[in-house]
Amino acid sequence: MAPHGKCCGDTNHQHEDPERGIQYGLYTKINLNDLECLNETVEGSGKTVFKPWEERLNRTNFVESDADEELLFNIPFVGNVKLKGIVVIGDSSDSHPSRMRLFKNRESMTFDDVSIAADQEFELQKDTEGLIEYATKIVTFNNVNYLSLHFPRNFGAPNTTIYYIGLKGEFSEAHRHGVTICNYELRPNMSDHKNPLDDNVNQPLA
Repeated sequence: MAPHGKCCGDTNHQHEDPERGIQYGLYTKINLNDLECLNETVEGSGKTVFKPWEERLNRTNFVESDADEELLFNIPFVGNVKLKGIVVIGDSSDSHPSRMRLFKNRESMTFDDVSIAADQEFELQKDTEGLIEYATKIVTFNNVNYLSLHFPRNFGAPNTTIYYIGLKGEFSEAHRHGVTICNYELRPNMSDHKNPLDDNVNQPLA
């Protein structure tokens, strides 16, 4: 009998730490309608890897690269994010990504844009359970409203497979500036625009 009385029977099952789930809750702050994943085999599949921490071991939904091993995610947030860490779950095979490059606040990147220097890069290890966290440079990723993740290669397979991407950090609402309403004068008051040359004029022209 399982010590907690309720278990899934999976030898890889881990009893969840509620605090960990809260820490990796930034997936709820992603604007999924505008999220892009370039070079995905199935359209829209890249969005499915951003899910609750408790579902990270679910292999039902995943994204697989198409033409080659590269994947590029363009992730817009609905506010400002302080990104502290990332978890990437892949397959135990060579399709697991082996490198990850992060770009901050560069909207709608393409593969033509990734030749520029990344804001941070990681050499990845194979992780099938979400045990490895890659800590970001908080000073750099302190005010993020758009994040791009580039996976340029894997461990040698023709295509890359990712089951879960966890984003750890803090969220704050975007500052919304009110619309400034300006009342413009249709007929200027000449006394407000006095010309020194008109000092001897008693009355302005109508």
